[in-house]
Amino acid sequence: MLNYRHLYYFWMVAKEGGFSRAAERLDMAIQTISAQVRELEKNLGHQLLKPAGRGVTLTDAGEAAFARAEEIFQIGQVLPQEVRAAATKPVVRLSVGLSDGISKLAAHALLGPVLHTPDLHLTCHEGEVEELLGELARHHLDLVLAGQGAPANPNLRLTSDRLVSSPVDWYGPAKLVRKSDTLDFPGCLARLPVLLPTGHSVLRQTLDRWFAEQVVYPNVVGEFEDSALMSVFAARGLGVFPLSRLGGDDVALLRGLRPLARCDDVHEEIHAIRNRRGQHHPLVRQILAQAKTSVLS
Repeated sequence: MLNYRHLYYFWMVAKEGGFSRAAERLDMAIQTISAQVRELEKNLGHQLLKPAGRGVTLTDAGEAAFARAEEIFQIGQVLPQEVRAAATKPVVRLSVGLSDGISKLAAHALLGPVLHTPDLHLTCHEGEVEELLGELARHHLDLVLAGQGAPANPNLRLTSDRLVSSPVDWYGPAKLVRKSDTLDFPGCLARLPVLLPTGHSVLRQTLDRWFAEQVVYPNVVGEFEDSALMSVFAARGLGVFPLSRLGGDDVALLRGLRPLARCDDVHEEIHAIRNRRGQHHPLVRQILAQAKTSVLS
């Protein structure tokens, strides 16, 4: 195990530029500090300091050790304040994993009921479903929102429910969306510039099947993993795009977008996956209860 007291003495010597100044700063004998630093070098197997004039300077190995020591002891300096803050002000923590294939605007709508919880500390992680489920199984997350349910794996001990199956509507910038396009939907998607979710998204797979059924070959000019980012590019005039109706209220915040068409034939599903701890988390239970009473579920 690394001796952090030895590391601290080395850090002080490096910051002060010599053993004598560090000894004066720490009010210790030079011989004591020197012995501690030599012990650290012995444990690490490399020389960290070398003579430079009347002081010392860092070796290449010492530069690496000093950089890490800086991080460690800077964290140590703020630790007391953070502990005091945590002790005096209880925090309600919620860690949510968001599959990178789902609409982030729809996910925001699902989390909406708990966002005004007093003293909430919300952490959102985005990633592949398999990665997020691993974090959930290790109790690093309380909830995962994904486009599909949890796989049948008894070792993971996960529970999943379909929260919503929301119709997908189409939006676009005002300069592209005309009444003639609305009347010609979905045929207009063959000539308008179209933005779509990336291919690994469950919604994209659903859309591709729908395009085939409608015999429509969309003019795809962009693909996005994040629906919120896709809506921003659309608002800047890049193209028209599909959006879960559940996230429609959020897209209204972007100026310049207008509805192109409603599309009740295509739905985006979002599933809530949780571990045993998450099943008892009060905010997770609130999210699930609200979703189940939603008119879109």
